[in-house]
Amino acid sequence: MPELPEVETIRGHLAPHVEGRTLEAVEILDSRWCRPLAPAELTAAIEGRVVEKLARRGKYLVWELSDDVYLLMHLRMTGTLLLDPSPPPRHMRVRIDLGDHVLVFDDPRRFGTGELALGPEALDAFFDARLGVEPLERDFTGEHLYSLAQTSRAPIKAFLLDQKRVAGVGNIYADEALFRARVHPLRPANRLNRAQAAAIRDGVVESLMLGLEAKGATIDDFRDPYGVSGSFQDQFLIHLREGEPCVNCSNTVRKLRVAGRGTYVCERCQPRPRPSRRRT
Repeated sequence: MPELPEVETIRGHLAPHVEGRTLEAVEILDSRWCRPLAPAELTAAIEGRVVEKLARRGKYLVWELSDDVYLLMHLRMTGTLLLDPSPPPRHMRVRIDLGDHVLVFDDPRRFGTGELALGPEALDAFFDARLGVEPLERDFTGEHLYSLAQTSRAPIKAFLLDQKRVAGVGNIYADEALFRARVHPLRPANRLNRAQAAAIRDGVVESLMLGLEAKGATIDDFRDPYGVSGSFQDQFLIHLREGEPCVNCSNTVRKLRVAGRGTYVCERCQPRPRPSRRRT
């Protein structure tokens, strides 16, 4: 699934080609993409509007259109936005005509979504209900993360994947961050101390920044709008390295399941937490 670096890579590539241009025609080929709105309702709301800015919030691409209309795109598992693809991709769900460019939303598994917000208040309400702090902004501090973690008994890996807590971090970058912080992914969030929370914060930021520099990670489906893969997968310290020696200590990397996701860990560098004692 595209995470913050992948979505930001897409945004950065697309912005110069779409900002200031008009959505001349929007063709929604799969009604599932915009549920519960009907395709005709969504196209009527956005066609003919100028793209004032292409932004990002968490894993969402935010199309800021004229007259305070917002199109909110989420790529989910396998969605990709391709600019002027030739030939058209097999799994085209949406086609947007920008005059001198054509943008296509390609999605083999059909999980990607397009949603509508009318006005800044509706936009704020949409994100307030779904997303927490942006991890590359000033508010994401070790102390902030520690305070958030005290309210959750979930494993810290599951905590980091919860978009209502930290927006934009997914499976890859959570694994990489926890390895850098030397914290086991099964450690309950509310059993972190301040030093561990600060280390996780730093690990998240470092991993995301490296992902941005590498134009994202391509494991299965991610491509930028030109069809080019990212390269962060070549820098993984722990993710997908099951059975390989740890880059720090040479211990064998294990694969676990946490929050239903494949999770990679070195249990020498990231000691497994001891079971908490039951009170009698």
